[in-house]
Amino acid sequence: MSALDKIRLDKWLWAARFYKTRSLAADEIGKGRVLVNQQTAKPAREVKVGDQIYIRQEQMERTVDVVALSNVRGPAVVAQTLYQETQESQDKREAERERRRLAKEPAMDYKQGRPTKRERRELENWRRFD
Repeated sequence: MSALDKIRLDKWLWAARFYKTRSLAADEIGKGRVLVNQQTAKPAREVKVGDQIYIRQEQMERTVDVVALSNVRGPAVVAQTLYQETQESQDKREAERERRRLAKEPAMDYKQGRPTKRERRELENWRRFD
């Protein structure tokens, strides 16, 4: 068995450039934001070629298939050869990106912003007499 038949999950996520550090990857795995073959995992879980990994980062969700293994973090071009994102995952990410692009800016819902000092006093007086 060669040295790279299996590799730790946190190390692979770091090498594939999903997370900036291994400790960040381990934290996200511990929070249940990374699944391996639709099962919760621990950072020390060994992944192999052919495993499917679900990754949730902020509002973005990805499902990738492990294509190759590496225990070193290389350039982004090399890191992208370690996985293949599923077509369904790509479609969902594109739909989410389009939805966010078309969504209204939340700050536009506010008409006047925070109340002024005078308005706060009026509110306090109004509440006192109720």
